[in-house]
Amino acid sequence: MAAPTATKITAEVVAEHGLKPDEYKRLLEILGREPRICELGIFSVMWSEHCSYKSSRVWLKTLPTSGPQVIQGPGENAGVVDLGDDDAVVFKMESHNHPSYIEPFQGAATGVGGIMRDVFTMGARPVANMNALRFGSPEHPKTRHLVNGVVAGIAHYGNCTGVPTIGGETNFDAGYNNNILVNAMCVGLAKKDKIFYSAAKGVGLPVVYVGSKTGRDGIHGATMASAEFDDKSEEKRPTVQVGDPFTEKLLIEACLELMATDCIIAIQDMGAAGLTSSTSEMADKGGVGIELNLDLVPQREEGMTAYEMMLSESQERMLMMLKPGREAEAQAIIAKWGLDFAVIGITTDTGRMVIKHLGQIEADLPVPVLANSAPMYERPWVEPKKQQEILPEWVPAPNALLGTLKDMMGTHHLASRRWIWEQYDHMVMGDTVGRPGGDAGVVRVHGTKKGIAISCDVTPRYVLADPEMGTKQAVVETWRNLTAVGADPLAITDNMNFANPERPEIMGQFVASVRGMAEACKALDYPVVSGNVSLYNETNGISIPPTPAIGGVGLVPDWTKIADIKLKGVTPQGENSMLIVIGAERGHLGQSLYQNHATGKFEGAPPPVDLEAEIKAGRLIRALIRSGIALSVHDCSDGGLLVTIAEMALAGGAHGGSRNATGVGVELYPYEGKLPAHAIWFGEDQGRYVVEVTPQKAEEVLERARLLELPARIVGRTGGDSLTLKGETALPLTELRATHEGWMKGLMGG
Repeated sequence: MAAPTATKITAEVVAEHGLKPDEYKRLLEILGREPRICELGIFSVMWSEHCSYKSSRVWLKTLPTSGPQVIQGPGENAGVVDLGDDDAVVFKMESHNHPSYIEPFQGAATGVGGIMRDVFTMGARPVANMNALRFGSPEHPKTRHLVNGVVAGIAHYGNCTGVPTIGGETNFDAGYNNNILVNAMCVGLAKKDKIFYSAAKGVGLPVVYVGSKTGRDGIHGATMASAEFDDKSEEKRPTVQVGDPFTEKLLIEACLELMATDCIIAIQDMGAAGLTSSTSEMADKGGVGIELNLDLVPQREEGMTAYEMMLSESQERMLMMLKPGREAEAQAIIAKWGLDFAVIGITTDTGRMVIKHLGQIEADLPVPVLANSAPMYERPWVEPKKQQEILPEWVPAPNALLGTLKDMMGTHHLASRRWIWEQYDHMVMGDTVGRPGGDAGVVRVHGTKKGIAISCDVTPRYVLADPEMGTKQAVVETWRNLTAVGADPLAITDNMNFANPERPEIMGQFVASVRGMAEACKALDYPVVSGNVSLYNETNGISIPPTPAIGGVGLVPDWTKIADIKLKGVTPQGENSMLIVIGAERGHLGQSLYQNHATGKFEGAPPPVDLEAEIKAGRLIRALIRSGIALSVHDCSDGGLLVTIAEMALAGGAHGGSRNATGVGVELYPYEGKLPAHAIWFGEDQGRYVVEVTPQKAEEVLERARLLELPARIVGRTGGDSLTLKGETALPLTELRATHEGWMKGLMGG
């Protein structure tokens, strides 16, 4: 709704803008007067959790963010990492949780659009998307509707812009029943000397608006994203932005063409808080003031107020500062692509943001204060309680290992997500060489041998049980996924999804999570270069599980030598291949999917992470891949060793990974150690990989592992069309596939 200029500022109006009484008092002290309604709106979004990181910044500063490979760390629209040969990879992950729950199609679609703009505003062409999705229990009445809408929104936006969606993850858990998570990640390619930044350095620079017209959609979007839900959340539908991927495609091409000139001094997309955040942040970084005439803003609705224009989060818009005198050249390029172009202001030496509309001054604010004065809270927190380790013998053994495997592979935890990823175009652009369904997606750096590997991951049940260890595991899991395709892990982006930080136990989860991330990233030389924090993810006081999603990016030196999870089965010499598990086996069943299957509970400590062992195993795996010794590789994660082998078997053979795959059978060798057999087959011990090799290379691989003091053993050999284990009824792959592929189809109705 419109906020008239003359709106009286009452306690109710302040509360509606998400400001607490002490924050409003601080605002009055800063201004030395009562704010105009437009000024109140501007401060409300800039001081929102979503824009200011007021509860998290003190902890985020403890993360490792630099390294020889880092060109740009946190603080810009996206992180930038060196790929060598003048190439750079640009990437970030962001959340669109609240909007996607309220309006799943547009919420998810605009989440994809927003993260793509963060990438191409840096001068990079988007080359790959990923997403991390969390939905409620499959039995919840809203789940099917939300899955349908979110997946359709992601597919629509990504497919229409012509950027491949090459992987991701989707989980179902009752903890997300009323607050789903939609985290979108985008990766782009740029030249190192052609990175664009957002600092508007210079006085008298024309402030240029490019893209779609401004409407009333998305007003208070940032504020809405910084508040918890209640039963009336559906009424917030007008706060959800509406996206147009066809305009986004034009905007990408127009911006990249304009960037090929030397017209642009600074550029920023209009994301959360729209014109407000883009103008104030650009001016602040450049140490200048800014004057805007909102009469000149392209508008798609009549009678828009200054308040509405400054707070609108209409999509597909960019703000640029150009070199003076280059306006006509820039306009010609933008017009060629059929987009709006308008000079709406100028940079000044006043250090103030002055907003004019219809001959009136609607805001006159000090830029540094606006950009940097948000309250910074070191909120009270309590250390999360550690849970005791669950000994393997405490979890009952199954009647049959292979029968249990079949049952588990048909649950919502492990069932195939093919129904989802087949709706995404993962081959558009023609550079995808590592497709969905494996450990990491891979795209080629066009015209070179290099590839970029991408993975995103987190196991929320681990984080809930132990936020520090669980987040450490999430970081390492992405590192392992990149390693498993043959990539050198470079850096991460994160999306920290937590509940209400004003509750000490939730803030404690966040603090411990950051601690775990920092430890893992330091040890692995795997810095955090960008990210997003999404707090207040709860409804009626019920919190989501803490979910620090990690997006990892790695460099593949030669994309023709990547590995995948597909068992080859028969070696070039016509022999059946061998399967070796590398990494320590302790039979850890705490927080495991098997524990849940056997007892109906998730209990105990999550599996520990040994960072030293991870580094050694990673080096070995990458060496085995690059030398051609590893025929296929898969890291062990959810469900343990037996699930890992089953996934490799189902993906293998003719048409590997497709609906028509024949699969490759495996004769499993019985475990002969001291631990319970079910703990070895289903335990979720970390730092393990299953590697397929020829019989001739098996002993060499075992010896190389021994030299590194890494446990390794042969666990089976390929052959036939079933999984077999002495003393067990054989499990035909056709039967396993039907179970594995059937659950999602059943949920979504075909």
